[in-house]
Amino acid sequence: QVQLVESGGGSVQAGGSLRLSCTTSGLTFSRPAVGWFRQAPGKEREFVASITWTGYTNYAESVKGRFTISRDNAKNTVYLQMNSLTPEDTAVYYCAASRGYYTVSPPNRSADFASWGQGTQVTVSS
Repeated sequence: QVQLVESGGGSVQAGGSLRLSCTTSGLTFSRPAVGWFRQAPGKEREFVASITWTGYTNYAESVKGRFTISRDNAKNTVYLQMNSLTPEDTAVYYCAASRGYYTVSPPNRSADFASWGQGTQVTVSS
């Protein structure tokens, strides 16, 4: 059974940093890509970043240069380091595991992800 649990959310002032963690179980055999998405109040869920099992990454334009996704396969954990946060980054952040195995181009569409965590709230104040 695949499970993903996010942690590390919280409240921070603009310009600050947070590191989110996504701890997974049941994924080792399929080796999927893992992605981060976010959903702000009144808005649709949007792609943030994703990473393949081998470490290839993909980022939304809005977070390039500020966010870094990484994974530690030995710990079954994917991280999202978020720097230079702005109030526009306020949202519930979700991690998700892809439906298939990706080599060099991790997916960025929510439809490509089959298993989702419960989310963690990130609030950035001005």
